[in-house]
Amino acid sequence: MAEAADFQGMTPSPARRWALRAASLLVGAPLLAATAQLPPAPAAQAAEEASGSRTVDVSLDSLAPAAPVKGDTVTLSGTVTNKSRTPVTEAHVGLRVGKPLSGRTQLDSAADRTGFVESVEPDELETYVVKIPELAPGISKDFSLAVPVDKLDLDDPGVYQLGVTLSGKTRGRSTERVLGVERSFLPWQSSPAQQKTQLTYLWPLISTTRLSAETGSDEQQTPVFENDDLARELAPGGRLEQLVSLGDELPVTWVIDPDLLATVEAMVKGYTVKDKTTGSTSAGTRENRNVAKNWLNSLEKAVKDQKVVALPFADPDLASLAHRGKQVPGSLNQLQRATEAAVITVDSILHVKPSTDFAWPVEGAVDPAIVNAATSAGAHHVIARSDSLGEGGNLRYTPTAVRPIGAGRTAVVADARLSTVFQGDMSRAENSTRAVQQFLAHTLALTLQDEDKQRSIVVAPQRMPSVTQVQTMAAALRALSAGRWTQPLDLEAAAKAKPDPGATTRVPGSAAYPEELRDRELPTSAFETIKATQQRLDQFKVVLTRPERVVTPFGNAINREMSTSWRGKDTAAGAYREDVQGYLLALTEEVNLIEKSTATLSGRSATIPVTVQNKLVQDVDHLVLRLRSTMPTRLKLGEGEGQAETRVPIKVRGGHSQSVKIPTTANANGKVQVVAQLFTEDNTPYGPPMQFTVKVNEVTPTIMLVIAGGVLLLVLAGIKMYSQRKRAAARDEVPEDGTDQDENPEQPSDPPADTGPESGEPKATGEKVDR
Repeated sequence: MAEAADFQGMTPSPARRWALRAASLLVGAPLLAATAQLPPAPAAQAAEEASGSRTVDVSLDSLAPAAPVKGDTVTLSGTVTNKSRTPVTEAHVGLRVGKPLSGRTQLDSAADRTGFVESVEPDELETYVVKIPELAPGISKDFSLAVPVDKLDLDDPGVYQLGVTLSGKTRGRSTERVLGVERSFLPWQSSPAQQKTQLTYLWPLISTTRLSAETGSDEQQTPVFENDDLARELAPGGRLEQLVSLGDELPVTWVIDPDLLATVEAMVKGYTVKDKTTGSTSAGTRENRNVAKNWLNSLEKAVKDQKVVALPFADPDLASLAHRGKQVPGSLNQLQRATEAAVITVDSILHVKPSTDFAWPVEGAVDPAIVNAATSAGAHHVIARSDSLGEGGNLRYTPTAVRPIGAGRTAVVADARLSTVFQGDMSRAENSTRAVQQFLAHTLALTLQDEDKQRSIVVAPQRMPSVTQVQTMAAALRALSAGRWTQPLDLEAAAKAKPDPGATTRVPGSAAYPEELRDRELPTSAFETIKATQQRLDQFKVVLTRPERVVTPFGNAINREMSTSWRGKDTAAGAYREDVQGYLLALTEEVNLIEKSTATLSGRSATIPVTVQNKLVQDVDHLVLRLRSTMPTRLKLGEGEGQAETRVPIKVRGGHSQSVKIPTTANANGKVQVVAQLFTEDNTPYGPPMQFTVKVNEVTPTIMLVIAGGVLLLVLAGIKMYSQRKRAAARDEVPEDGTDQDENPEQPSDPPADTGPESGEPKATGEKVDR
């Protein structure tokens, strides 16, 4: 690849040209020093094995300073371990310094070498050694070498390979030989470069999905977390804490997933944690809430007046959307929603205006479908990587990152070597030291490829680096802080740099997309579930008087279902989608019709009660209750003449029920099936239909007359009994003048009470029944 251009693309100084010419004459072949770094041929491999250079493991755990200048002393520390079954005697640790390496390709070859071939290796610095009299089998010993820079024979600027060797004797061999070797790189640029490389380093604040769609049933909607692991990442020494505390000191571009901010803010306000075994929840601790608060405060201070790039909410998997989601209509609309949510979230929590003009596919792998999906929500720049959008021409240097790819879109191509160098286990000191030196070596090597041409280089590391990976990245960037060959540049400025005319601008086809990445994408079924959940949410929100209480948490949860953090976690991702959908369904079912089996009508006209129940904490409105008679000739619904179907607007307070009485008109006796169902105002069914039976027992006029006659007889009998009791009471009374009533038999008794209509009492007729 042209990106891996060697020293041939540089403009060497006269001193460097003389050194290379002298090396060629001395050995009869060009660039002996460079050749020594290439993988050994079969014969050299045999010599390497014969030397016993794998008898002792040499670990180089620190090299300081990582990029020395004149007057410095380079200190190399590490450990030697005897891996053989025999002791090593009369041993010592020494240092060997090779010639400058000719470009980035030779850096790669040199980094892969592990053995030692005496005939092509540079000489050991005899004065600076650490003696180890004896090293027993399986035993390790530490060493530390300190060598002044002016003793290292560093001439022109460049990348020099260092070899730390252990030489000694073993049983059966009386001569000393190299028994172990470890190599590293030493970048040497004692004075500022003519044209410094502009370096953009992305600093990702991204985490896995923690927050469920579920909230508490209280007014505050206390969020429910899937687990409490996030607190450990936010605590001092945790992964996210290290990203903030170390990033605050470095010239980086912050790339933030707004979902992380929303999740941490939810912790601050109070949260609960789900117990997956019992299904119950417990309150998050005050200590964890304080940890979250401190982290947010630190982050807000760190990004103040800094460039912040916001990914779409929950960092959606752009490749999955492009390859699988496109088969489900409307899937790309979710990306638009996620982008809109990103701006609001970052601005409200960190109080900075983020840029949403950058899309970042997984590992920077792109094809035309990914580019189209990535830019569908308004982003104009796609962060690719050079091992995806590489160089196919004759360019002899690493080109500037920005590349126009058509339709007003730009690929910002991150350097693959620099972006992947910090992957792996950085908890081992030797791995961390090696990664730092390789990073520095490659940045200097690409700067020296053409000392008269300034270029802009972007580094996009792994999305979620571990604690030790973060610390190693920070160590490398601090080593560059002197700015002898690089200078920092933010991502927005890098996207505006002038492209190299000869750089590749063609996006690779779909067939070039790595199968390993394709196999880890979200399945099409995931997007079908997402679409179904979104449709149910859209239907639900129209009946709510406070829709934001549902739309916000569920909208965010739907975005989380598309997150790149689900890659390689198919089972967990599927369970999360099912939980979101199931919880939303349960909420919609809180508004329902109370089941009834039968209703009996006695009479030609009556009402049927139907009850709507609302168990939500908020009111519901914009619902319509529809009742339909399956036999309208026997039973009609509604006022007046009635009809086959009637509709009633519904509004129910939170936590209450509303009973609706539907007028009916019966034309014949018998059973009639009635179907009741709730609808939204746009005629969308809300919940399943409820069917019940209405029994009609019509009352005929003959029966009415019989009932009225019976009632009349009862009333007359009562009047008669009342009159008799009145007369009996009068006979028992004695007048005040002492005259006995029986002495005046013609004296009439008091008349019976008036039962006419003016009294307000009911008439002794059948009218009371009719009413």
